[in-house]
This record gives sequence, C-alpha cells and structure tokens, in this order.
Amino acid sequence: MKVINPSFKILTEINGEEILKHIEHAGRIAYKSEDKITGNSSKKFVKMLIERGHLSVIEHVSVSVLLICDRGVTHEIVRHRIASYTQESTRYCNYSKGKFGREITVIKPFFWDTNSEKFAIWLMAMKSAENTYMQLIEKDATPQEARSVLPNSLKTEIVITMNLREWRHFFKLRTAIDAHPQMREIVVPLLEEFRKRIPIVFDDINTD
Repeated sequence: MKVINPSFKILTEINGEEILKHIEHAGRIAYKSEDKITGNSSKKFVKMLIERGHLSVIEHVSVSVLLICDRGVTHEIVRHRIASYTQESTRYCNYSKGKFGREITVIKPFFWDTNSEKFAIWLMAMKSAENTYMQLIEKDATPQEARSVLPNSLKTEIVITMNLREWRHFFKLRTAIDAHPQMREIVVPLLEEFRKRIPIVFDDINTD
C-alpha cells in the first residue's frame, strides 16, 4: 500500500494578461466601447466587472485542473454542476495489476500525526481494506464488485473544467473556514496558484 499527499496540476496553458484582454474584448461588446481598449485597460475593466457583479462576462474563459486527492473530497467537488469532470474509475481500474503496483494508494490524513494512535488505527483500516480487495480479486470478483470495500481515503485523479465564474464560486465555498479540512488542504493552494497566473479575477476571495 502507498500513502501519498494530495496534489494538483493546472492543465490549461494560462497567459493571465491575454485572459484579461479576452474578457475585456467580450465585455466591451455590450457597451460597444471597443475603441477604449488600450494596452493596459483590461485590468481596470475586469475589476469593474467583478465589483459590479457582471460575472457572466468572465464565463468566456475556462480552465482545466487535475486534482489528486481522496474520493471523499471528490464526492463534494462533483456537486458543482456547471463543470465537466473526468475521474479515475474504480469500476475499470484493477489495483491488483502491475501498472498500479499491485497495491492501492491512499491519501494521508494531514490532521493526524503519523506517530499518533489515530493515524495507526487509520493505517490498519487501510491495510485491511487493501487486503480484502485483493482477496476478492483473487476470488474472481470484478473490480466494480471488489471496489465496495475501498475506503474514502483511496487516491483518485479527477480532471475538472470550469469557467472562471464557476471557479470563483467553487473557491468561495471550498476555501471557507467551515469547509472540510482535506478540501481546504488542496483547494487553498490551488486558489493561490490561480491568483498568481490570472490577475484580478480571484483577488477578492478571502481564505482566512
């Protein structure tokens, strides 16, 4: 069995300045004010859109992200409806095969110290789930049958595509203080990466 930390990768090639220019051009169609576009007008224009709540304009840009996290987290993520998802399938992935190392991979729960009794109990449960899964496969159970014993902590990979408006909504909900700790563990740094790559659009979202 392998224990790993969650991670992410932004799959879309992002040029933040070009994204702002694209949003500005789309937005100025409404006002027929394309003549006011200059080399540095996009930041001010996009900031104005967000402050006034004209968020439909930022829907013209979408970003795809690969998240590697536990399945419990993805159960919450896929509740966001204005999005596209492609997720590692436990129906078809047979973890007894060589390309999976003949083992399951689980996400480490960061809220328990690795020397604590709670972590030891969790680790024992994960090993038990892995052993049971492998025994079922050995008894000719199909992966979609054997998956019934796999835990929420099972590592999964999911590609998420959302437009920028939905990403804003996603980040506001999933970085909130009362969001699930393992959701915040992966989504707060993802938001910070979005902020680095795309100016203005996410600056007003508070994660404290």
